[in-house]
Order: sequence, then C-alpha cells, then structure tokens
Amino acid sequence: MLRKTFETEIQQLKDEIILLGSLVEQNLLDSVDAMKKRDTAASQRVIALDKQINDKRFALENQVMIVIATQQPMAHDLRLLASIFEVISELERMGDYAKGIGVINVRMGGEDLLKPLVDIPHMAQIAADMLHRALLAFVNEDIETAQRIPAEDDQVDNLYNQVYRELMTYIVADPQNIERANWLLWVAHNLERFADRVTNICERTIFIATGNLLEINSSKDG
Repeated sequence: MLRKTFETEIQQLKDEIILLGSLVEQNLLDSVDAMKKRDTAASQRVIALDKQINDKRFALENQVMIVIATQQPMAHDLRLLASIFEVISELERMGDYAKGIGVINVRMGGEDLLKPLVDIPHMAQIAADMLHRALLAFVNEDIETAQRIPAEDDQVDNLYNQVYRELMTYIVADPQNIERANWLLWVAHNLERFADRVTNICERTIFIATGNLLEINSSKDG
C-alpha cells in the first residue's frame, strides 16, 4: 500500500512538472511574440504570469519535501525526487527569462524595433521545443532523448551569434542605434540562456537512471 501511495505521489509530481513546463514554454513564446508586435499589454500579461510560475514552483518544492519526509525514499527514488527539485528550480529560472523579455518590451516604450525580428522568434521556437521534449524525456526517464537534445543548443547559439553580428553592423553604421541594439541583444541573450538550462534538465534525466551526474557538452564543444 505504501509503495502504491508513493507511485501515485510521484506521478502527480510529474504531471505538475509538465504543467509548469507548459506555462514556461508558452510564456516564452508569448514574450517574443509581444516583442515582435510591440504589444506592451501582452508583455504585461507575460510579466504577471511569472508570479503564477513562481507560486507553482514553491508549491511543488513543498510537495517534494513532504514526499521525502513521509516516504523515506532510497537509491533511484531519492535521485528522482532530488532531480524533480532541481528541475522545478530550472523551470522557475527559465520563466524569469521570459519575464525579462516582457520587461524589455515594456521599457522600450514607444521606440520602434531596430529591425524586424526573424532570428529571435526562431531561437524562441527552438528553445521552447527543446524544453517540451526534455520534460517528456525527464518524466519518462528517456535517456536516449535526453542525450540527443543538448546538441540542438548549437542551433540557438549560432542564431545568437548571427543576431549579435547583425546588430553590431547597425551600431557601426550609426552609433545612435546602440540602445535599441542592446534591447534586442538582451532578448537574444535570454533565449540563449533559456536553451542552456534545457541541457541541465537532460543531465538530471540521465542522473536518475544511472546515478552519474555529468555535464553534457554541445557538439561544438566536443
């Protein structure tokens, strides 16, 4: 009976992680869409939703601690619960990146975008898709998928470098473009960091199954 109760509690935690991940994923996409459209009202909604993400993170942390205290898990089960604790923390931080993009859009006020957004929405879509699949791999303990996903971070890094180089050309052409270029560079930076944290989730998936917590390098890093 105790084992069955434990398994039910674990499944509830996994379901809540998927829900939290969905909120973070959608908020990221919405933050970039609001930036692209210069829709400050939509950005305000992104910013407001971050509180819900934070609240859910703390509620899940409390739930994990209760399970640890009442079920006294060992070995694989303890690694799973410890990893859940880490993953919800990663998701909360990823939510902060989405909120940060919303804040940038609001702070820009009536300023026009320096250039139409093409690569930045592409970065957001790749990062959100990586997160979606990484969380499914996490709850299913799918090691093969968790090992493959981090290599996709190279795509996000390459797009970030492309955005950086393009923005520098605008600054060189006219130094008065510095502020508007910096706004977009910070957006791209948030997206790059968001994708990096997906790799951390993949590392936790591997840790649950193997007991080895190893850093996964992207393909370009060897």
